[in-house]
Amino acid sequence: MKTLYIIRHAKSSWDSNAKSDFDRPLNSRGQRDAPLMGSVLKQRGITPDLILASSAKRAKKTALIISEEIGYRENDIQFDEDLYLASWGEILEIIQDIDMHIDTLFVIAHNPGMTNFINHFCKDKISNLPTTGVFSMEFDIKDWKLLKSQVAQNVDFDYPKKH
Repeated sequence: MKTLYIIRHAKSSWDSNAKSDFDRPLNSRGQRDAPLMGSVLKQRGITPDLILASSAKRAKKTALIISEEIGYRENDIQFDEDLYLASWGEILEIIQDIDMHIDTLFVIAHNPGMTNFINHFCKDKISNLPTTGVFSMEFDIKDWKLLKSQVAQNVDFDYPKKH
């Protein structure tokens, strides 16, 4: 059994002096929501074997904040530039390359790829994975390479406005 947590980066600032979209920082809401959702994950006793995140500034900061909240070693986070604005299919390819010994995986990246990924694997569709939204799903597989068109089981959808 593999458990996947699809997490959208926290709210970012459009008003910053960032030179590019890739470099946009979190805004004040994002700085508040990322620790909140990290705390929710900690309260539920959820600890990943691996956190994989986009290397864009807002996703990287979200990963660092959540890792601190749940007690995951910052140095163990893997940042992947290919997750920046990746399509659902590109996200799938990245996940399929994860070592089979990783049972619980956090992927922190961007929309619309994240929402589309969720909707590909779940019977009940969502319209949007909001910023700092956490969508978990289980797959009855032994290796991430086998993740293709399975229907996700035991799904859960949480986000800051629920709290």
